[in-house]
Amino acid sequence: MAELVFFSGTMDCGKSTLALQMDHNHRARGRGGVRFSRNDRAGESRISSRLGLQTDAVEVLDSTDFWEEVMLRRTQGQRIDYLICDEAQFYTPEQVEQLAKVVDEIDVDVFAFGITADFRTRLFPGSQRLVELADRVQVLQVEALCWCGRRATHNARTVDGVMVTEGAQVVVGDVDMAMDAAPGTPELDHDPVVGYETLCRRHYMRRVTAHGAALMGRQDPLLPFEVDACLWRGSGGTGASGA
Repeated sequence: MAELVFFSGTMDCGKSTLALQMDHNHRARGRGGVRFSRNDRAGESRISSRLGLQTDAVEVLDSTDFWEEVMLRRTQGQRIDYLICDEAQFYTPEQVEQLAKVVDEIDVDVFAFGITADFRTRLFPGSQRLVELADRVQVLQVEALCWCGRRATHNARTVDGVMVTEGAQVVVGDVDMAMDAAPGTPELDHDPVVGYETLCRRHYMRRVTAHGAALMGRQDPLLPFEVDACLWRGSGGTGASGA
């Protein structure tokens, strides 16, 4: 019996690596499939892992119809036993319903990989529909870590190392950019660097990124309690210009 399986987790927990591994395993057993992705960090029509692995894929657009994609390939004689759908959080709810139809009507396995919630802790529409329709939702066992060493549970967007909670839901960046961001000075002499960072709930709620923690760690004396990094002088946040 074919299944619609949603593999979910935070950034940096190995979703794309698993997608590539599953594709390899199925192909090694003689099964035919198609790889799909959208807004991959390596560019269009790619599935890439932060471990350095990457391969070609079909870029998903708003106009993509998965039912038509599969039927077209089958009428051309191509064997389609499964679909690998990376960055599935960016798919539309209608496209997720098409994937469910592919599973139910023509017995094709669909393995979807994606982030559940955005940098505001709001569900992506595609991920929400996957949770609602999937036969199984599987949380990846590889745990991403917060800068403090705890298990990361939330995805944070940073601009020059400072966490932000407003803006467009989809802005492509990478976790490495968050660590390499420019020093958080109020006067920007460069284009803002958008990055992403995984945080535990405690530090997400307090808005303490690795960049903010480093700034606080350089202060003397250290405070006996944690504060909001965005309110720390020099963090680039709302309190940067304070006394």
